[in-house]
Amino acid sequence: MTKLSDLGPPKPGHLHGRDPVREEDIFYTCKICGQKVDMRDLRQVMWHEQPDHEPLEPSAANGA
Repeated sequence: MTKLSDLGPPKPGHLHGRDPVREEDIFYTCKICGQKVDMRDLRQVMWHEQPDHEPLEPSAANGA
């Protein structure tokens, strides 16, 4: 299983338009693997855009 840290250092992203009102607004569920994706981390977003992928194994410290 691929670890989030295997994808390199964090790639911060930001939402366009407005700041999220709730913490839940920064996550979506991947339609392929069912894992929650943090839209603030472009590594996660790009991983979950691949048509054939496995869920990412979380890293130990703060998703890094």
